[in-house]
Parts: sequence; structure tokens; C-alpha cells
Amino acid sequence: MKIRPLSIEGTWEVTPQQHGDPRGLFMEWYRFDHLAEAVGHPLRLAQANLSISGRGVVRGIHFADVPPGQAKYITCVRGAVLDVVVDLRIGSPTFGRWEGVRLDDTDRRAVYLAEGLGHGFCALTEDATLTYFCSTTYNPTGEHGVHPLDPELGIEWPVETPQLSARDAAAPSFAQARAAGLLPDYASCRSFVAGLGPTGMSYSDGI
Repeated sequence: MKIRPLSIEGTWEVTPQQHGDPRGLFMEWYRFDHLAEAVGHPLRLAQANLSISGRGVVRGIHFADVPPGQAKYITCVRGAVLDVVVDLRIGSPTFGRWEGVRLDDTDRRAVYLAEGLGHGFCALTEDATLTYFCSTTYNPTGEHGVHPLDPELGIEWPVETPQLSARDAAAPSFAQARAAGLLPDYASCRSFVAGLGPTGMSYSDGI
């Protein structure tokens, strides 16, 4: 697989090598050792989620308090989505910037994002199905959101009328979240990630 960093520190795109023949297809879509070598530490797998969305559904922008934060490893197993990462870390050189990656069931790419970053996506097809690993379990008191249609973020969602959940529609703007002290601190996020450990680990550390 090929792992390349995106423009926002703490995010990577993973492109697997697919092996196909008349019987079907095989690939490694996640390798803890390759990912750890790229990001500098192992990904602790604490929870796995599956999300199914209709065309035009936008989910996000979600993020978690750091510590412990919630790193994610995301891929699309059916259909296609525009997966979006937003840098919400106050003090980051790319603070307020977003980047989108198409995830689909053709190229079968994945995206990894570190603790402190915001995440959302837009379903480009019916029954678009995402599966993602998380480094921590869901903590409702430590998870927050920023409105995905906030013009200050300027995310270019590829849909005329995005469908939002009631929760996402009621999320604060980017400025409101910052004023309320909800956004993570860049230096604190970097310090936390640096303490997650070196890349040298046994197989059992990655599962």
C-alpha cells in the first residue's frame, strides 16, 4: 500500500494494492505496522463503526476533546463519499483549513486523521457505506461538532441541498466553538500524539 501525507499535519491518504482475477478481488486495506511507520506510533483500535448514508447526506464536522481525542482510520466499502478533514487546532499553521479525499469502492483508499482534527463526509451515492476504526470509544460528553455549512470554513460540499441530522444542524459555528473554548490546542495535540509511543511494537500492540 502507498501512504502519503495530506496538506494538513496529522492526516494521511492510504491507497491499497488490489489483486484481482476472475474469482474476485483481494487487498490489505489496513496494516498497523505500515501505518505506524508513517505516523510515528501505533493506532490503538478501541472501536469500529459502520455508517450508511443516502446520496446528499452530510455528516460532521465532529471532533473530540484532547486528551484523549479520537484518531480515525476510514474507508468506503460501498458507493462513494467525499471525506473531509478540518484543522480545528488553535495555533496550527493550517488552522481553519479543510481538505477532501474521495473514498469509494473502486480505488478503495482510506484516510487516517490524528487526534484533535475535525471529520465529516458527504455521501455521493445511495447507501454509501463507511467503516472506520477509532482509537478511543465514543464519549458523548467529550465529543463536539462544528456546523458543516459554516461559510467561514467554506467547505465545498458536492451537493446542492445537504441533508443534515438535527444535531449537526444545531452545531455551533467555527467562531462560536472557538469562543466557547471547545476547540483543541495545537501544541497540546502535538504533545499528546508524541506521547503515544514509538513505531517499534509487537503485532499484539496493533490489534
